[in-house]
Amino acid sequence: MSIFQILAICGMISPIVYTAMWIIFGSLQSDYSHVRNDISSLFAVGAPYRRLSQSFIIIQSVLSFVFFIGLHEGINDGGGSIVGPILFLISSILLLLVALFFPLDAGGELITLRGKMHLILVVASGILVIAGMVALWFRLYLVAVWSAFATFSLVSAMVSLILVIISGIFAKSKYMGLIERIMVSPYQIYYFVLSLMVFLIN
Repeated sequence: MSIFQILAICGMISPIVYTAMWIIFGSLQSDYSHVRNDISSLFAVGAPYRRLSQSFIIIQSVLSFVFFIGLHEGINDGGGSIVGPILFLISSILLLLVALFFPLDAGGELITLRGKMHLILVVASGILVIAGMVALWFRLYLVAVWSAFATFSLVSAMVSLILVIISGIFAKSKYMGLIERIMVSPYQIYYFVLSLMVFLIN
């Protein structure tokens, strides 16, 4: 097994850890609703399982970071632009900072600078990932073995952007939690598929 395959396994595990976090710890709280409450509330200040939820997010972010470190070389397309992998790498660093230092305020509120920074960094991370998806489309659409993925990358970027906008519109609605989960799904699927491609190509 090559080093790139090992890194790709880390990339595939990352979205699984993230999804397991909100399913497990959301289900353990009787007053938490997957339809109503956002995911970040699970590791907000004062949340019942804050430390455990936070540890899952840290693990997920580290796994993504490790994968993205080797992504440029792992794509193995003859050495195209490094922009996409760099954007993904920065995004994973921002999410790690969120997990370590910027939880939401008690009750999932945005009151303190720390809570507001949570939102700023999460939004910035999401935008960087969408830009990274587009960058990989530019890099890979003419590479035979990667051309189908390049199309998938562009479609994922468009779907993600639309869902981010919808999520922002309904941020205060009683369906916020459900909409957020739908919004993050293309990201998580994309990470898994990208990691799987790197694993198979190498």
